[in-house]
Amino acid sequence: MDNQDHFKSNKTLWEARTLAHVKSDFYDNESFLEGRNTLNAAELKTLGDISGKSVIHLQCHFGQDTLSMARMGATTVGVDISEEAIRVARDMNSQLGLNSTFVCCNVLDTLEHVKDTFDIVYVTFGATCWLPDLVKWADVVSTLLKPGGQLYYHEFHPTFYIIDDKLKKIGYPYFNTGAIVETHRGTYTDTSEDIELKEVFWSHSMSDLIMACIQSHLQIDVLNEYDFSPYNCFENMTEVETGKFVLDVNGIRLPHTLELVATKI
Repeated sequence: MDNQDHFKSNKTLWEARTLAHVKSDFYDNESFLEGRNTLNAAELKTLGDISGKSVIHLQCHFGQDTLSMARMGATTVGVDISEEAIRVARDMNSQLGLNSTFVCCNVLDTLEHVKDTFDIVYVTFGATCWLPDLVKWADVVSTLLKPGGQLYYHEFHPTFYIIDDKLKKIGYPYFNTGAIVETHRGTYTDTSEDIELKEVFWSHSMSDLIMACIQSHLQIDVLNEYDFSPYNCFENMTEVETGKFVLDVNGIRLPHTLELVATKI
């Protein structure tokens, strides 16, 4: 099976997940439509004032963050592989009276559909694990940026991704050893959802990310590691403060998330 077949499997998965996620408590779309900003505290702090800036949000799901940044005054474009997610995002954009644009395509094919360049490329949480390598991805990011433009990247930490689903032991490789193919019931918003589809994902080390940025002429300006997650999307997590969920593995807390800002040079 080549990567195109893997991408087709994941597209099918995300079409089904979108239907569940839009109605989930996890995404709480009702409060979002009423005005809630879905960017977390670290993202708001690091991004700062984005009013008047152009932002492209890669792998935007159904566009809550994309539209939140539009509410903050940015001109935003969202890209996602799921047709259902893009349909929902466009509907919400119209409902909210915003001017965001949404494009349905594989993120690695973005340059075939988007010809503009941007001040910010925004990539967050559960994004790059769906890609076979980060070199082409970083090339796409770099090409989308204006000179001096910045990649904003906030993801689960590579060491956090190696823990198994029950978050009790090492269950996945740290280094990219090829496609990992699994079938799970439900989705991260609700394990009881009637979804049982194949998913294909890849591991990426810290060096994979950093070297991909360097090779694509992206100068790393900020690199933060956090020992908490802003989302309660794994089993056995404890909320130690509002919006801060942690996992202790045998009494040791691993880095949970990674935040990176890189400038196109």
